[in-house]
Amino acid sequence: MNRLKDKVAIVTGSTSGIGLGIACAYAVEGAKVVISGYHVKKRRKQAVLDEIREKGGEAFFHEINLDDSLSIESLIAETVERYGRIDILVNNAANVLLPDGPVGELTLEMWDAVFRSDLRGTFYVIKCALPHMLKNENGGSIINIGSMASGGGDLGATAYSCAKAGVDMLTQSVALQYGKRNIRCNCVRPGLIISRQNEQYIEQKVKDIFLDNIMVNRYGCPEDIANACIYLGSDESAYVTGQIISVDGGLNAHIPTVAQFRAMESRTW
Repeated sequence: MNRLKDKVAIVTGSTSGIGLGIACAYAVEGAKVVISGYHVKKRRKQAVLDEIREKGGEAFFHEINLDDSLSIESLIAETVERYGRIDILVNNAANVLLPDGPVGELTLEMWDAVFRSDLRGTFYVIKCALPHMLKNENGGSIINIGSMASGGGDLGATAYSCAKAGVDMLTQSVALQYGKRNIRCNCVRPGLIISRQNEQYIEQKVKDIFLDNIMVNRYGCPEDIANACIYLGSDESAYVTGQIISVDGGLNAHIPTVAQFRAMESRTW
């Protein structure tokens, strides 16, 4: 408890799923949390704020559109106006519903829309937050939420996987360029995460594919990602920066034929 006491944390895309899990965990650990999302219904906003306050946390909501630079600037400005500082920035927001596809079927408009949301938006939130973090005596921690899709080619999510690979490199660039000024930057790559909001939309056969290939006996949950983000946001990780950390049940730590060979009770070759 209180591992993030009095720290000010922005968590983008934090009204459901992974983002909400991080925001609630941060509140429990004593952080002042800025919740954000896009086109969030008033009732949903209030439910999130109530959940955080029930956990003993302090929070306010600010709407953010990653396609709109003024919206991003406003988020940073209101946070500093209210709390006077930014200690932790978690870039979780991304529009996962944008059209995508194989290279030959992608239009430039589709490609650009995904990159605006998933890479350009992340870049600009960091750019706007950096000057305020640099004023802090102890600097700050930036945590980008990446994706296992950035680790290899994808059958259909071409733009998304490329944009998330860009987030990996952005993470390491920020870590290198600002590490000597006490700014740390790391990336967390989730595996399959089942939340209250998405569970009904994920087909059982998809869940079974993942369960066959991960090393543990369950799917991931938002709390798994939140626990990694608590560590990376806290002073406990003061010597950790520039890292791409997979929280995926071991999905990407073995050769890809493991599920089939396990069924054969054979070695994986």
